Amino acid sequence: MQVRSHRHPLASARAAFALILSALVIAVTPIVSRAQSCEDPKVLRFSLIPSEESVRELNLYKPVLDLLSRNTGKKIEFYLPTSYSSVVEALLGKWADVAVLGPESYVIARNKDATIEVFATYFKKQNGIQDAGPGYKSLFISRKDSKYTTIESTRGAVMLLVDPASTSGALIPEAVFAQKVIKTPLKQYFSRVAFSGGHDLSTLAIEDGKADVAFVASHRFMNVITSGKAKLADFNILWSSPLLPQDPFVFRNTLCGPLKDKIVQTFTTLESNPEGVKFLANVDSERFVRMSDADYSIIREAGIK
Repeated sequence: MQVRSHRHPLASARAAFALILSALVIAVTPIVSRAQSCEDPKVLRFSLIPSEESVRELNLYKPVLDLLSRNTGKKIEFYLPTSYSSVVEALLGKWADVAVLGPESYVIARNKDATIEVFATYFKKQNGIQDAGPGYKSLFISRKDSKYTTIESTRGAVMLLVDPASTSGALIPEAVFAQKVIKTPLKQYFSRVAFSGGHDLSTLAIEDGKADVAFVASHRFMNVITSGKAKLADFNILWSSPLLPQDPFVFRNTLCGPLKDKIVQTFTTLESNPEGVKFLANVDSERFVRMSDADYSIIREAGIK
């Protein structure tokens, strides 16, 4: 005798609903996993490329880092770098979450890891030869009372660059000045090419007669002048580059969205609170402006691979 099984209509509906629910769970799970994969660290680690300003970084950056801590609810730790590349490595190794890079070091870092994202930069005040805005120039300088008064006269001179990953202190001199102005490799044109480690160190080396010529960033150069360590009248500006984008402030975009929003808001509203105004005064800036990766295309076009 053949026995037939009869399922109650309600049981069939429940089974169908279970299948639909199972399918939804499978479809939604990857989305939930992705949403939960962002980083929300208890401590935000901040770093910046070595510069004349970084010598005083704890005092210089303290107002904005205190503000960043309050806005994000995070403890802020400072990673003291030894070179431009050490800041890049800190970002790549997740030892730093937020950092200030040079334009070239940013492009190098971005090429290695697309999660490193620029979000803002300084809008500099007018200061001597530094124009107002989010740009600066590479300057080729010599001491005023030296024999190096023209580009042609510097052949055979002792020349200083800043750091292999410096934009205005290495990339532009090699990719623009050497190729388009003197049309000779730097090491063939000058008797000696050395790295000073800082724009301020290069400027002061020219002031003290320890080197003949140097390439420095216009805003870093003016920092030395306004600090009283040298006078603008003591220098020849033998050449200046096209306008370059200012140092990018970056974070790892794997940080959670609300945290990134708070970081961006902290920097782009600095001019609206006393701590921010103090910080902006320290870095000779009016405010911060938003920046994107496309703003640094000029650096890639200069020769970064």
